[in-house]
Amino acid sequence: MTDTSVKVINRRAFIKAIGGAGAGFALYAYLPGGGTQAVAIIPGGTLEPQSVPKFRTPMLIPPVMPRAGTIMSPGGKPTDYYEISVRQFRQQILPVGMPATPVWGYGAVRAQSDRGLLLHNAPSLTIEAMHGRPVRVKWINELVDAAGRYLPHLLPVDPTLHWANPPGGVDGRDMRPEFAATPGPYTGPVPLVTHLHGAAEVGDESDGYAEAWYLPAATNIPAGYARAGTWYEFFAGKATAGYGAVWGPGFATFQYPNPDRASTKWYHDHALGMTRLNVYAGPAGFYLIRGGPDGDKAVLDSRSGAVAVLPGPAPKENDKFPSNKTYYEIPIAIQDRSFNVDGSLFYPDSRTFFDGIVRDYIPNGPFSPIWNPEFFGNMIMVNGNTWPRQTVEQRRYRLRFLNGCQSRFLILDFSQIPGVQVWAIGNEGGFLAAPVDLTASNGNRLLMALAERADLIVDFTNVPVGEHVLANVGPDEPFGGGTPGVDFEPADPATTGQVLQFRVVPPVRPDPSTPPQFLVLPAVAALPAEVRTRPLALIERADTGFDATGEEVEGPVEALLGTVTAGMAEERLWMDPVTENPAVGDTEVWAFYNTTGDAHPMHIHELAFEVVNREGLVLDAGGEVVQPIQLDGVVTPPEPWETGVKDTVIALPGQVTRVRAQFPRAGQFVWHCHIVEHEDNEMMRPYRIGPVQPGQPG
Repeated sequence: MTDTSVKVINRRAFIKAIGGAGAGFALYAYLPGGGTQAVAIIPGGTLEPQSVPKFRTPMLIPPVMPRAGTIMSPGGKPTDYYEISVRQFRQQILPVGMPATPVWGYGAVRAQSDRGLLLHNAPSLTIEAMHGRPVRVKWINELVDAAGRYLPHLLPVDPTLHWANPPGGVDGRDMRPEFAATPGPYTGPVPLVTHLHGAAEVGDESDGYAEAWYLPAATNIPAGYARAGTWYEFFAGKATAGYGAVWGPGFATFQYPNPDRASTKWYHDHALGMTRLNVYAGPAGFYLIRGGPDGDKAVLDSRSGAVAVLPGPAPKENDKFPSNKTYYEIPIAIQDRSFNVDGSLFYPDSRTFFDGIVRDYIPNGPFSPIWNPEFFGNMIMVNGNTWPRQTVEQRRYRLRFLNGCQSRFLILDFSQIPGVQVWAIGNEGGFLAAPVDLTASNGNRLLMALAERADLIVDFTNVPVGEHVLANVGPDEPFGGGTPGVDFEPADPATTGQVLQFRVVPPVRPDPSTPPQFLVLPAVAALPAEVRTRPLALIERADTGFDATGEEVEGPVEALLGTVTAGMAEERLWMDPVTENPAVGDTEVWAFYNTTGDAHPMHIHELAFEVVNREGLVLDAGGEVVQPIQLDGVVTPPEPWETGVKDTVIALPGQVTRVRAQFPRAGQFVWHCHIVEHEDNEMMRPYRIGPVQPGQPG
C-alpha cells in the first residue's frame, strides 16, 4: 500500500483481534482513528484482472497421454510404458488477442500409435491407468533451449530456504546455504522430480522424494554443481534391482503398481524447496485409475440392482484433437495465477509483497528475502485458460474437480445456477460411502482445500438455457474455517469469485445416466484398529521485521511440523531425524494438532486414509492454543464428502484432526502441508515405514 496514513495490520495481530482460531487472515488496514478498512484489490502483476475478458475461450478438456508402448515387468506382468518430458513453451492462457505466456508442461515424447498426441501443455495430458496394471514412466527434465543449454527458472527462486541447492555441490545439496550477504534469486539449471499425488503402495524410489531431484542433461551445467539430489543414486539402484529400469542424466524412471481404488489422482513436481515455483510454472496433470472391484462397474442402480450408468464418455487415448466427440465426464483443474501485461506469469520477487517487511533479511535477520508465506493469484485459471466457458446440455455431467491453487481454499458455489442439482460421489480415494446431495444439504456449495479432488454429478436438466457462472466464495486470503460473508469476506465477485461459465443448451439426445439418488456406491472397506496414535503438531514461527518507513511489522518466518510431547508442541525441521516410523502393515491414527491461525491441507504420501474426527483445542483469551495442549471435548465427525478414503485432509485451526492409515510398504516418504509456500519452507517432514534401508543416505 502506498498511503502512508494507514498501517497494514500483520496476520497474527489480526487473528488475535478477531478471535483467533475461528478465522483466517484478511487483507485489512488500520485507518486514522483506529478503524479498519478491507483492501479489496488482490495485488498481482502489471496486468489488471479487470482488463482480461471473461468466458471467451472454450474450456480445454485435457486429452489422454499416449503410451510409448507395453512392456513386461518382472514376473511377466504387462505394464503401460510412457516417456514424458517437461519443456518450456508459450501457451495461450489469456484470451486470444492477448499475449501468450511462457510456461512449462509435461508431454509425451514418444507414442506407439501414429495417432498419439505429442503435445506439451499446462495442465498436461491425462494418464489413464487400470486398477492392478502397472504404469512405468520415464520422467525427463527437458528444460533446455534448442542448443541444449539449461533454461533458468521463469520465476524468482529464493536460495535461502532449505532447498535442492545445486550450486552447493554434492556436499552442500539439499541444505539451507549460509550467506555473507543477502543473495539475489538463483538463476541456474532447474531441479525437477515428479510425484504422483495419491499413489498407493508405490516404491519410495518412484514416489518423487524431494531429495531425489535431477537437473536437465544440459551442455553448460556449471562446474561443481550437484546434478542430482542426495537420494537419486540410491533410488536409481532400487529401480534397477526392482524393475530393471536404468536412470541417467536428466531423467528417472518410476513405476506405479496401481492397486488403488478407482480414483482421481494428479501428478506434479516435488523438488525440495521449489515445489511452489515449479508447479506454478505449469507442470501438472490428471492421473485416473479405472476398473477394479471399486470401479464404475461396481456402482449399482438401486431401482433394478443392475450396473448403474454414470455420465460419459470421457476422453480416450488417440482421440482426435481437437476432439470430434462430446464428453460428459470432464476433469477440471482450478488454479489461481497473476500475469504481467506481456503475458508472463507474475510471482513475487520480494518478501515485501506479502507484508511490507524490507528488513532484516537473511543473513542478518530471520526473513527469507523472496519467499512469501502465502500467495493468492488475482485471476482464476481453469484447465490452462483464464475464465473459460464450457457448453453443457440440459442433462447430467460427471465433473472431476481438482483444487490446484497455490494457497487458496475454494468454496465452489453452484447456487447462482438456477435449477442445478449437485451430488458428490467421490473424493481423492474413489467413491464415497454413499452419494451426498450437496444441493439439499450444503446449499450447492463445496469446500475444497489445496490438492483435494471432488467427483461430482452435476445435473443441468432443469437449468434454463443460457449462460450461468460457477462461483467461488472462498476467501482471497488464508482460510481459517467458518462461513462466507460471516467469518470472512468471499472472493472478489468480479474476479476470483468467478470460476467458469456454463453455456447451457438443449439436450442433443436423451440422458441414459442413472439419477444420482439411485446410485449404490461400492462399500468402503474399514481399516484395522490402530496400534498407536501419533500426536503431531502444526506450528508457525513468526518474528518482527521492519517496513520501508522503519515501522515494526510482525510476520511469519516459516511454517513447521513437529510432535506433541507431554502436551507441548515441539518443532522439527526437514533435516531433523525421522520421528514417524510405523512398522510395515501397521495401522495408526495420526492426530494433527493445529496451533496456527490457518487451516492446513495435510497430505501423507504412499497411502490413503480415513478421516476419523475433529476435536476442539482449548484457547486462551487471545485466541492462541493453550499449552500444554488441552482438548475441549467438542468432537465432530467427518463431513459427508470426507467419507471413504482420502489422501489430503483439512486441519482447521484450533482443532486436532485425526486420520487412520495403514502403512503398506517399507521405504522413505514424506508428509506435509499442501499450501505449497508452506511446504517449501519447512512444513514438510520425512517419515519412514519399516527399518532403515541398507546403504540409504544418512
